[in-house]
Amino acid sequence: MAKQPMLKFVSVDKQMPEKRPPNLRKEDFNEIYAQYATDKAAEQASRCSQCGVPYCQSHCPLHNNIPDWLRLTAEGRLQEAYEISQATNTFPEICGRICPQDRLCEGNCVIEQSGHGTVTIGSVEKYITDAAFENGWVKPIAPSVERTESVGVIGAGPGGLAAADMLRRAGLQVTVYDRYDRGGGLLTYGIPGFKLEKDIVLKRVSQLEDGGVEMKLNTNVGEDISFADIRAKHTFVLIATGVYKSRDLGGPGAGADGIVKALDFLTASNRKSFGDPVPEFDNGELNAEGKRVVVIGGGDTAMDCVRTSIRQGATSVKCLYRRDRANMPGSQRETQNAEEEGVEFVWLSAPKGFTGSPVDGVMVQKMRLGQPDATGRRSPEVIEGADYVEGADLVIKALGFEPEELVTLWNEPELEVTRWGTIKADWQTHETNLPGVYAVGDIVRGASLVVWAIRDGREAAEAIIEKVTSASRVAAE
Repeated sequence: MAKQPMLKFVSVDKQMPEKRPPNLRKEDFNEIYAQYATDKAAEQASRCSQCGVPYCQSHCPLHNNIPDWLRLTAEGRLQEAYEISQATNTFPEICGRICPQDRLCEGNCVIEQSGHGTVTIGSVEKYITDAAFENGWVKPIAPSVERTESVGVIGAGPGGLAAADMLRRAGLQVTVYDRYDRGGGLLTYGIPGFKLEKDIVLKRVSQLEDGGVEMKLNTNVGEDISFADIRAKHTFVLIATGVYKSRDLGGPGAGADGIVKALDFLTASNRKSFGDPVPEFDNGELNAEGKRVVVIGGGDTAMDCVRTSIRQGATSVKCLYRRDRANMPGSQRETQNAEEEGVEFVWLSAPKGFTGSPVDGVMVQKMRLGQPDATGRRSPEVIEGADYVEGADLVIKALGFEPEELVTLWNEPELEVTRWGTIKADWQTHETNLPGVYAVGDIVRGASLVVWAIRDGREAAEAIIEKVTSASRVAAE
C-alpha cells in the first residue's frame, strides 16, 4: 500500500465502523460494531493531525503512543503499528472495545476540539490488534531467561493478568489464583458479549498459560487456600482482586424478591452465553424475559444491565438516574446505543422504596439539581410532592461496588486499608505495608476503569522486576 500522508481531517470526515441496526443487534449478544476494512482503517487513521503535544496520549492512563501507531496504520505498516501499541498496553484489543474513549483519548483529540470530529482512536486500536491475531503477529511469551523468584497473583482480572504478562516475560514464575472457573474476572463475567466477545479475553488467558503462567481457578483465597500460605509459597504476592461488594439500597420493601444485584444479573447472563447451567436464570430469578425491568444507576454497569435486559426479551426497560444526562458517569456512546435499542432513561429520579413482594413497583422521587457538592457536581435535591410509582417486575441495583473486607476474610490484620476498605499501596511501586506484597487496580483505587487496572498491574510488575534485578546485581558484586 502506498504511503498515505497525515492531516487529512480537513478533507476526510470522521466515520465510525458500521453499527448493526438496533432491531438486529438486540436479538443477540454479538458485538454491535463491524470491523474496519483495511482501507477504511488507514483512511480514518490518516485524519490524525500528528500534533506536537498529543493530548490523546497524555489523557490515556497508559500513555499509549497513539499518534505513532495511527501514522503507521495510515501507511499500511500494521505489524509495526501493533508492536508500538503492544509496547505500552498489554490488552489493546480489549481497551479498543471497552475504554470510554469519549472521556479519554478521543474526548481530548485536538481536531475534536477544533470542530472536525475526533480521530476514531478506539476503533483503529481494535482493528490493529485483531489484524495482529489474524496474521500471527501476536507471539507466544518466551522469556529469554528463567528466574527462580515466583509471584502469586490474586485475581485474574485485567490488573492481575497485565502484571502476570510482564512478570512472565521477565522470566519470573507466576501463579494466578482466582475464585472463578475462567480467567478474565469482570472482563469475562461482568461485561456483556455485545461490548466484549469472550473469545477475545480467553485468547489472552490462553496466551499466558501457553507462556508458562499457572492458573489456579476455582480457588477462593481465605477458604481454599490462606493468604499466609500464598505468601509463604511465593517470593512476592500481588493483590488484584477488584471490588465485588455491591452497594445496597434502603427504603421500604428493599429486601423484596425481584430486586437483584447487577453483578449477579450480568454473571448469570454471561454464564448462559457460555452454555453453563444457570438455575437462577432458568427459574426466572435473574432473567428479564417478559418483565418490566427498572435499572437503578447511571454508570457503565447500569448500561450493561439495561442493554442485556433488552436482549433477554424484557417487555420494557427503564433506567432511573438521580442526575441528568450531562452529569451521568456512564459513557454517552453507551447511552445512545441503549436508547437506540429501546431503553427509556428517566432522568432526575431516585428510588424511595418498593411495592409488592415479589416486587411490582418502584416508589420514585423526582429530583432537581441544586448547588455543587465537594466534587463540583451539582447535588440532586428531592422535589416534594412529585413522587410516583413505576411498575416493575425486576429491579436491578447498579449503584457501584465496594471492596470486600479482605483483612477479615484473609485473617490478615496487619494489612493496612483505608477508611473505605481499599488497600493502602504506594502509588508508584504499588507495594503495601507488608514487605513483598503489592496491590493494584480497583482494590486500591475503588471502582475504576479497566485501563487504570492495566496500568497499575504493569507498574507493579516493573517494580517487582526492578527489585529482582537489583538484588541480582548486588549478589553478583
